[in-house]
Amino acid sequence: MSAESKTQASEMEIVEERVYTVPLKDVKKAPTGKRSNKAIRILREFIAKHMKTESVIINPEVNERIWMRGIEKPPRKIKVKALKDREGAVEVILAEE
Repeated sequence: MSAESKTQASEMEIVEERVYTVPLKDVKKAPTGKRSNKAIRILREFIAKHMKTESVIINPEVNERIWMRGIEKPPRKIKVKALKDREGAVEVILAEE
């Protein structure tokens, strides 16, 4: 985790913190030229559903992990940490492994 994301996480008042392994297997149903875009959408919908919010902020590190192998080959699953603040906004960061 970078120093910038640590400071952002410490600035916001965290109400709830959860670790999820998000399955991205449905990405394989999308055309090869749209798979990483679809993976981001699936991640955003999963977090919104499970954390009961509409405001989801995806950290650039998570985005880079999904796009690491290009648009055609996103990962099958990704482990993330969801941090919810008082206003209901959820920030998604990579879980430490």
